[in-house]
Amino acid sequence: MPCTALPPLPDPVAAERIEALALELQRQDPSLTLLRESADRVRYSRDCHDYSPVLTPLLAGRVAQLVVRVRSVEQVMAVAGACARHGVPLTARGAGTGNYGQCVPLCGGVVIDLMGLNRLRQLNPASGVMVAEAGCILANLDQELRLQGRSLRLAPSTWRTASLGGFIGGGSSGIGSLRWGMLRDPGQLLALEVITVEPEPRRLWLEGEACEPLNHAYGCNGLITALAMATTEAVAWWQWVVDFDDWDSAVAVAQELPATALLLNSLCLLEAPVAASLPTPGGAPAASGHRLLLLAAADATPLLEAWLRHRGAVSVWHQAESVSRGLPLRELTWNHTTLHWRSQQPGWTYLQLMLPRPTETMLASLRQRWGPEVLLWHMEGVRSQGENRLAGLPLLRFDGIEKLEALIADCLSLGAQLFDPHTIYVEDGGLGLVDAGQVAAKVSNDPLGLLNPGKLRGWLERNQ
Repeated sequence: MPCTALPPLPDPVAAERIEALALELQRQDPSLTLLRESADRVRYSRDCHDYSPVLTPLLAGRVAQLVVRVRSVEQVMAVAGACARHGVPLTARGAGTGNYGQCVPLCGGVVIDLMGLNRLRQLNPASGVMVAEAGCILANLDQELRLQGRSLRLAPSTWRTASLGGFIGGGSSGIGSLRWGMLRDPGQLLALEVITVEPEPRRLWLEGEACEPLNHAYGCNGLITALAMATTEAVAWWQWVVDFDDWDSAVAVAQELPATALLLNSLCLLEAPVAASLPTPGGAPAASGHRLLLLAAADATPLLEAWLRHRGAVSVWHQAESVSRGLPLRELTWNHTTLHWRSQQPGWTYLQLMLPRPTETMLASLRQRWGPEVLLWHMEGVRSQGENRLAGLPLLRFDGIEKLEALIADCLSLGAQLFDPHTIYVEDGGLGLVDAGQVAAKVSNDPLGLLNPGKLRGWLERNQ
């Protein structure tokens, strides 16, 4: 359920300790960039948590006391060691595109900006396994991979600005999840380079199951500097825009289409009022009803249009992604949908749900109780535990915590699984359960508890 209060937190450290830390870093490496101005500290202490009217007041005024921008692993180690020796909290930051306050420092201290670590170190031409640094912007990384015939498996809709390390640290799915599943599925993340926060930091290379506790852990249990991940063959995707008059037919197609042999990379379903409010990709016309957005391989074209027409849909536009101009289709999906809607309806927020199968009973029950004035549907096709599923990112009018909790309770009672976007805790933004492996990794990699304190519930509760 939404997080309505912060846990007990230590006060920000004394200004004298921050200054002593800064002087030590400057003596050790004069090329380090240290930002002390208030505007810089505020800017580097923010992400997109303002999607949540619960988190916005909760995180107000939480600002770093010092920002350090790094360009090498050695500089990361210098910052980690100095923070450990001076007892100063340390929060890792990528591009700041997350939605949970992942990089907001609850206890002040230092924010370390990792965007200077942005090299593709290696791509194995035989296996397709890449090793890339945490600050790589995903779209740039994908472009570099495509020069060698490979591509990222998964990416958020914010891929033009989001970093690889931030996506692993705070993401869970995205474009490509229809085909490849979730970020935490075995086989996605193969290894991590991690820096510990100790007076003498260690540089670790964690492989296989050893790196799983740092996946979707908000940087609470180790500083990720590089990642080894599986890639896939590069595909020239086509953007498809499809309209429906009938909502039930649209939902049926969204569930049936992924079970075909057509090669798809993304499926997004928007209820008519949402579709009508969104901009259109490329030269697509405005929505005339409920709208389905697809990324499909070129070889799907001969069948897809007729297949959709036989199920009550009208294909209104399709074009190769590589030649399309204007807004990319992928930037109308996932949390870009929320972004576009809230630009017109700032009093609305959203949920993140894995919907039960079949979904029709749940949708009908919620519609009967809440109605379109409160709840509008946006769904994304994913593969979860080997099954084709629909993830729900419904848009909802915010009318206080009590009504939000009541709506969540209804969703849960009807079989949905919640990935709560209105909490600061790692666990509640994920599966809702304390992960002993995440806590053990923090004990090993951050024994003083300085990394992003206050957000790993299992660490806070370990002695209770």
